[in-house]
Parts: sequence; C-alpha cells; structure tokens
Amino acid sequence: MTKAIAVIGAGPGGYVAAIRGAQLGAKVFLIENREVGGTCLNRGCIPTKTYYRTAEIMSNFRKASEFGIEAGEFKLDGKKLLERKNKVVSTLVKGIEQLISSYNNIELIRGTASIKDKNTVIVKLFNGDIREIKIDNIVIATGSKPQMTETKGVDQEGVITSDDILEMDKIPETLIVIGGGVIGLEFASIYQELGSKVILLASRILKNIDMEISKRLPIFFKKRGMEVYVDIRAKEIVKEGDKLKVIAKFKNKDEEIEVYGDKVLIASGRSPLVEGLNLEDVGVKYDEIGIHVDKDFMTSVEGIYAIGDVNNVGIQLAHVASAQGVYVMEKIMGLEPDINLDVYPNCVFTFPEVAYVGKTEEQLNKSGIDYKVSKFMFAANGKALTLGESEGFIKVFSTHDGSKILGVTIVGPHANDLIHEGAIAIANGLDVKSIERTIHAHPTLSEAFYEATLGLVGSAIHIAPPKKPRK
Repeated sequence: MTKAIAVIGAGPGGYVAAIRGAQLGAKVFLIENREVGGTCLNRGCIPTKTYYRTAEIMSNFRKASEFGIEAGEFKLDGKKLLERKNKVVSTLVKGIEQLISSYNNIELIRGTASIKDKNTVIVKLFNGDIREIKIDNIVIATGSKPQMTETKGVDQEGVITSDDILEMDKIPETLIVIGGGVIGLEFASIYQELGSKVILLASRILKNIDMEISKRLPIFFKKRGMEVYVDIRAKEIVKEGDKLKVIAKFKNKDEEIEVYGDKVLIASGRSPLVEGLNLEDVGVKYDEIGIHVDKDFMTSVEGIYAIGDVNNVGIQLAHVASAQGVYVMEKIMGLEPDINLDVYPNCVFTFPEVAYVGKTEEQLNKSGIDYKVSKFMFAANGKALTLGESEGFIKVFSTHDGSKILGVTIVGPHANDLIHEGAIAIANGLDVKSIERTIHAHPTLSEAFYEATLGLVGSAIHIAPPKKPRK
C-alpha cells in the first residue's frame, strides 16, 4: 500500500523532503501558503548572495587601480539591483516548481495547513475553500520568521527586518545594524560595500565560532570603513528629525553611546513559525526554541515529524533542513538513512568570507581531546595574492596522532567554497595522510587547506619550521 505523506512548507526542507519521498514511492501532498522555496530562496540565502555579488563587484571597482585599471566614476542603481534580485529568485522558484511538477506523485497545494490529528490535515485554499487530506505521516517544515528585539522604539518608521531590507530600491546613506549573528554581519558587510555608511552594534560576533575569528572580524570590517561596536546592546531607538538615533550600552562597563542612521536593521535572529498549525490540540510539544523532536526528528506525537528551522535542534541552515528532510523521508519509508547529520559546514558571506565545520579550538579545549592545530596564511598562497585577497587563514585541527581531522576554520577568499574539503574529511573520518596523498592543483586556494593540513604532521612545504630555541 502506498504511503500518503503531508509536507507542510515548501522551503529547502519541505520541497526536498517531498521529492525524496516521491522518489521512494510515497504519495506526497506538499502544502505551501507563500512562495515555493521558502525563506532561503525568497527572502534569505539567494537574495542576499545576489546582493553580495554586486557588493563584491563594487569592492573590486574600488580596488581597480591595484590591478592597473583606471575605472573612473561608478554608482549603484538600487532599482536595477532589486530587479536583478527578483529575476534570480523568480528563475529559481520557477525551476523548483517545474521540478516538483515532474513527479506525478507530488501534489502541490496552495493554502494554509492546520493539523486536525496525526492522520488528517485541513488546508484553507487560496480561493477560500477548505480541503481535508487523509495521510499516514506529517512532516512539518514551516521554517522561521524574523525575530524582533525587545529594544524600546522598534516600532519607529525606518526600523526594518531582513525581509524589509531586501525589498528596498534605495541604498541608505547610513545603516545601523543591530545584531552580530550571521544575518547581521552579512547585511552589514554587503551594505558597506554597496555604499552605505554602516554602524554595527553587536553583543557578540557570531555564535560558537573560533574566538580568533570573533576577534579578527571587527578589525577586517573597520579596515573597510565600517563603524563597529562589540559587547554592546541597543537600549532605545528614537526618531530625531529625518534620522533614527540608537542609544546603546556596553555590557561590561557603565558607558552609553548614541549613533544616528537613516535605517535601523534589526538582525536579532529568527524564531520558529508555528502559528496556525494547531499543535496544542494535537499534542505536539513546542516552545520558543521550536518543536520538540527526537533523534529521528519525530515530535511528541508518533508519525508527525518536524525538520529545519521549526524544530528545536537549533541549526537554522537551509542545507541542514534539506538533509533532515531526506533523512525523515527515508526513515518513514523504511530505510536506514546514511547521512552524517553531525557534520555540516557553516558559511558566512562577509568581506572577507568565513566558514567552519567540525570542532572549534574552544570546543576541543573543553572536551579534553588531545589535539593538534596548524594554520596557513593566505598571504603565502599564490592564487590569493593574484586575486588581491591575501587576508585571512585556514586553520585545521586533528587528533594528536593525525588519525582524524576534527575541525576546520577558514577566513579569507572563497572560504565558503573551500570548506567542503574539510567537511568531506570530517564526515568520513579521514586522517591527515588521506589529504597528504591527494595532489592539489597549483595555483589554487585549495593548496592553503593542503598546506595547513600537512602542517599537522610537519610535512608542509610552504610553512617555515618552528625556530629552535637558542642554547
């Protein structure tokens, strides 16, 4: 008998789960009340990376003379920037819709879902009709929404969320960004390069990242002209004429500052989207962190699962949501999924880029693992120098005997592409020798990872040996 499965939400978790379920022979009802692709495609990953590319080009224009090019004057057209973003998003949305429609056993239903019981989903269709769907399993993949800070004055005109900023067709002269997480840092970096004067107010720089990165990033940002304040919290936002004033207080000292901007971006994280699902009546447990799930992403009600941003695992990454979607569908269909969900790359599109996977040095120190660390600077990498992007480094951690790679941290050019070599090594339990026996092409940025890894066993060619102490 064919299993019937309802997937609520067609974001990167939901639509991937639906496709995997269809591949395995299930009848899938994919329910979405907004655009296919979810936050990531429509209001997150893809729009911001589209803007990032424009910011990257503008940054290169500013450095053109270093490459022997006299570029002359240039300026950004905010309307064309918005049009390009919308075109990229539209192209991808249509592509995913076409992909979904290529599976005869997936029915895409446009409407808002509510769970009646573990075998029944009620959908209010866009035309106002109500449809009742009987299923064997439910996968909740509704994602998350921007979370507003409790700072006084967030209701002022000009105080915006990440959703709002991606619909603006003008670059603010001065942008105040409140929040030092991935969202805050990416927008701060992007808009600094797009031409805004950015003021960043961050209680901390990224969460669960190598402390060396947390300390270095503000320095990199300041070199690019950004005004950065760390260990600080916004207290109040006040309208003064046509400007917004943010009053902020340092956490560890009795000192306040006042900064002025045209727009204030609140980037204080995202919260699970559970409204309207009827979770209480069904008995699905959840809190402000998300829907409670077990190791297989099953909720407190048997047969109902939750994946991605909406669950309480706490990993708000599109690629993790997709992996969880595949895992759950394989589990429902009676397979034993062979996916390493414990190892996933974190990518931050700032200037310079940041990426990390596996353990950080702080986590290794706390765990008591006997480890070794090696670092290779991009300043010693030929390709990085030709790109004019020699800032940063690659840091690799292994067990003391080199039998397993434990963690990789990268800050520098194309960090978010390079990190996958580390992810493959960690997810598959590779040792240092596995990297050493693999020839890396020259001149490439990947050589920096190769050299950093070889440094763990003292065989790196382009790292000078440690100086011997004088007798």
